[in-house]
Amino acid sequence: MGRADERRARQRGGRRAAPRDRSPQAAHDEGPVVVGHGRAAARKGAKPAKKSFIRRMFTWKKVLGTFLGLCLLGIGGFIALYVMIDIPAGNDAAKQESNVYKYSDGSVMTRDGEVNREVVDLSHVPKEVQRTFVAAENKSFYKDSGVDLKGTARGLLNTLSGKGAQGGSTITQQYVKNYYLTQDQTVTRKLNELVISLKLDREKSKDYILAGYINTSYYGRNAYGIQAAAQAYFRVDADKLSVEQGAYLAALLQAPSQYDWEVASDTGKRLVTARWNYVLDNMVEEGWLKKSDRDAMKFPKILNSKPAPGLGGQKGYLVKAANSALEKQLVAQGVAENAKQAEDMVGRGGWTITLNISKKKQAALEAAVKEQLTSKLDGKKRKVDADVQAGAVSVDPKTGAVVAMYGGVDYYKHYYNNATRVDYQPASTFKPVILAAALDEGAKTQDGQAITANTIYDGTSKRPVKGSDIGFAPENEDDQDYGPITVQTAMNKSVNSAFAQLGVDVGMDKVLKVADDLGMDTKDIKAVPAQTLGTMGASPLQMAGVYATLDNHGKKVTPALIKSVEHISRKVTMPNPIGDPVISREAADTVTSVLTGVVDDGTAKKSVRDNPKRNGQKVAGKTGTSDNNKSAWFTGYTPSLVTSVGLFGESAKNGAQVPLTGATGLLPGVGRVNGGGYPAQIWAEYTFGVQTKVTQFELETTQGAAVQPTLSPTPSQSATESPSESPTTQAPSQTPTTQTPTQTPTQTPTQTPTQTPTETPTETPTDTVDDPLGLSGQ
Repeated sequence: MGRADERRARQRGGRRAAPRDRSPQAAHDEGPVVVGHGRAAARKGAKPAKKSFIRRMFTWKKVLGTFLGLCLLGIGGFIALYVMIDIPAGNDAAKQESNVYKYSDGSVMTRDGEVNREVVDLSHVPKEVQRTFVAAENKSFYKDSGVDLKGTARGLLNTLSGKGAQGGSTITQQYVKNYYLTQDQTVTRKLNELVISLKLDREKSKDYILAGYINTSYYGRNAYGIQAAAQAYFRVDADKLSVEQGAYLAALLQAPSQYDWEVASDTGKRLVTARWNYVLDNMVEEGWLKKSDRDAMKFPKILNSKPAPGLGGQKGYLVKAANSALEKQLVAQGVAENAKQAEDMVGRGGWTITLNISKKKQAALEAAVKEQLTSKLDGKKRKVDADVQAGAVSVDPKTGAVVAMYGGVDYYKHYYNNATRVDYQPASTFKPVILAAALDEGAKTQDGQAITANTIYDGTSKRPVKGSDIGFAPENEDDQDYGPITVQTAMNKSVNSAFAQLGVDVGMDKVLKVADDLGMDTKDIKAVPAQTLGTMGASPLQMAGVYATLDNHGKKVTPALIKSVEHISRKVTMPNPIGDPVISREAADTVTSVLTGVVDDGTAKKSVRDNPKRNGQKVAGKTGTSDNNKSAWFTGYTPSLVTSVGLFGESAKNGAQVPLTGATGLLPGVGRVNGGGYPAQIWAEYTFGVQTKVTQFELETTQGAAVQPTLSPTPSQSATESPSESPTTQAPSQTPTTQTPTQTPTQTPTQTPTQTPTETPTETPTDTVDDPLGLSGQ
């Protein structure tokens, strides 16, 4: 019996044939063959051959059982992971954005933030451009469940084997990796990515995921997100991208540095061009793009990169001032609970802040300061020149928009914004506020006569005020005596003694209230006669608002730096800069009328009235020079533009307030920097440069220098006469309806007390006597 027969016999029940080498006789001697059944027969007969260990261990039943067990274990483990892993909060790096600041025309001024990213809503990206990314990365995106199992398995095997990263992930998985996880190549991260992607696809829309993907991806050139990339490569916003441009950005994501056309090698250019074509061809294949349109498309022109706009020059001042305004509104609107929380919100980025700043006017203001002042300063030659700081704010009185702001020579050289600082005295630029209060309150002199632009006051220097519990006898600039003069002339010549009495007649509490209503911060200031000389602190921004309210016929103007604010997850509405009337139109218009006299026949006539660029433009304004010449001002306006310019003496060594005297070589130690000098010159250079159309004030008043008189006024007495009554109560024998702008009353000195810096040394007035109360001022 052969081996095969023997094997078959064993399979039939243990029957066994005699061995081949045994004779029939031997077989007979051993007895008959026992035919048994199963194991019993085997026990009675010879033992079967032993199986190998491997054959015993890897039977088909065991292999199948093990495989099924592993599958069940894997499924169970995955279910456990799915239950245990939640969609986490986005990582901090993916949330970081820059704030974008724009000019009023929408052009980008600068960005501020560690990460150049501006998240945009998907609705701001053209539909065809959205599809370029789907065509490039994941054609099945709109149909799949958010994961590519084959690609994920391949990635896991490569990670386990140490082969590194492997492509093939879906858009959902890439977004999860960018926004929720990290770029680490670990098994744990990949499993998390798989689970989160599945959950995200079930819980969020495809548009949500696509928006997240294009906003978190890196495009090279330090651009994160499609908006930053659109600006970096094409200088347009995302909503202006063409299909060709979108296809290039989509192609970039595969290798941003290698595919950047500006720095790409020939191989890189060839590869990115091929991928660009691949994207468009896929769009045609998916029915997202017509073949004829695709054939007509050409590779887009890629612009060269340029340095990211920083905060140098004036931009830093504008950014910080805009942030401050936004933070205040966040608190006021209830979006933030307090100032600290509001600051944190702004600091986290994601804001697009459009300012009211006009690019043209901003450039003109910067040029005017440079031409009229900073180009003349030489800190190495004259120590005082290093201490000169300039600040300016320009406002549209009809809208309240801050159209230009000058904060200092450079944000990186002088961080403090001179346009918003409130630590210097506004000096005589406060005098119009006193007059406005007198007219609006219907104030009367000590003897009960209504105060008008033609009321006579005693302009004698150091004359004690009457009607005050607090003694006060201010000195006029250069201790100049004027005798009896009208309010109009007192404003023109900036006579301290007259306005001190005027303030007492009105009541200093009422004066400060009107000042606060007009835009100054005077709530915590003591109502004493000394405040009539503008000894409180104020900023060019505040003074521009005060004068803009006068220009706007008494309707409150709160200068607004911000035009609009956008954020993807928060809504902020900026307040209306134009408010209700805070003083009557007649009072405001009368002050404006009086202030035209300061320009036409007062302390600003040389710099403003006689400026060759004026071209007949009507101007109202007021100069100011503070105690010991530590600040000098000119705030002036036309019917359509208000600008306040301030010069401040600030020690370059320790920041202390110091005199401006002698700056630019004006008789060192003696030559005073007056408001009618550099501040008025800057104002005129700027205003007459940007306002080419000549305009006239529309005033509802019968008082002041702007009103054409019906006859020439005749003062009731000369300066040398001793009034029989108190000058504060005496009116002219003939009350005129107006004062001729160029007419000088007979009692007025022939020499104007204040000279501009360009006059000869012999005409420069001597410095004022130091006053511990800070009362001298022009």
